[in-house]
Amino acid sequence: MTRRVAVLMGGISAEREVSLVSGRACAKALREAGYEAVEVEVGRDLAALVQALSPAPDAVFNALHGRWGEDGCVQGVLELLHIPYTHSGVMASALAMNKVMAKRVVAGAGVVSPTGLIVRREELRKHEVMERPYVIKPPNEGSSVGVRIVREGDNRPAVDDGAWEFGEEVLVEQFIPGRELTVAVMGERALAVTEIRAIQGFYDYDAKYTDGRATHLVPAPIGTEATEAALSAALAAHQALGCRGVSRSDFRYDDTGLESGGDSMGKLYWLEVNTQPGMTPLSLVPEQAANLGISFTELCAWMVEDAACEA
Repeated sequence: MTRRVAVLMGGISAEREVSLVSGRACAKALREAGYEAVEVEVGRDLAALVQALSPAPDAVFNALHGRWGEDGCVQGVLELLHIPYTHSGVMASALAMNKVMAKRVVAGAGVVSPTGLIVRREELRKHEVMERPYVIKPPNEGSSVGVRIVREGDNRPAVDDGAWEFGEEVLVEQFIPGRELTVAVMGERALAVTEIRAIQGFYDYDAKYTDGRATHLVPAPIGTEATEAALSAALAAHQALGCRGVSRSDFRYDDTGLESGGDSMGKLYWLEVNTQPGMTPLSLVPEQAANLGISFTELCAWMVEDAACEA
């Protein structure tokens, strides 16, 4: 059994505050499970991180979210230090964070995603590149940071220069009506399907982490066929990208045609995989695990025991 665990939290991305909440919750759970959990708040000082990991712990619980912590960068540091760590390795983390590359990889596994294209911000300011409604999002962010739905009659610029802080490239994606679904994968097992119903607007960053403006229905009331399809697609995406440990795939499920005699189970579209999903009190993975009788403490302990170093 692994004994001393360094829990990395914070980071330098837009998801820093969420990571701090995740990290503290996981450290607390690991102590309850009998581990010596040391909280390490990560910033821009790489030397300070290396020093904090000396002497080397038995494992690192990576509770960082977003850029640098979830995109293969910190994973590379841990590989150089030969320290086992939770969640996915360097390649899978980098692929999953790049939404365009991830789409291409999972398409090879037969997983369908919405039509999308990368455009320069300047091009999107000049003219429409896709029929409305469509979604704009940063190509390399998580937790719905920077995501916006551009609808018919919306007079705001598609990209507001005053609010857009994510570089010159924008991912423009077909908007899929219907339901918001998510599926957690734990090892080689897809856990459950949750339907997320935002109380106002859509399931954005605030609804996920700051004010709980969403209702989670687990298991999702979508029927057996759609449930099995979502479970299968999440596991296929996890495996195609080379993920390990815990991941969570997000979907849109268009069942709007069912009322007028459409397909029997509607159409399922994979959006993205989160290689380090949130572990806050509002988070979806712990909720799905609990639905199957796996406590938060047991989930965190499993993740530590699953930690690996690929070097």
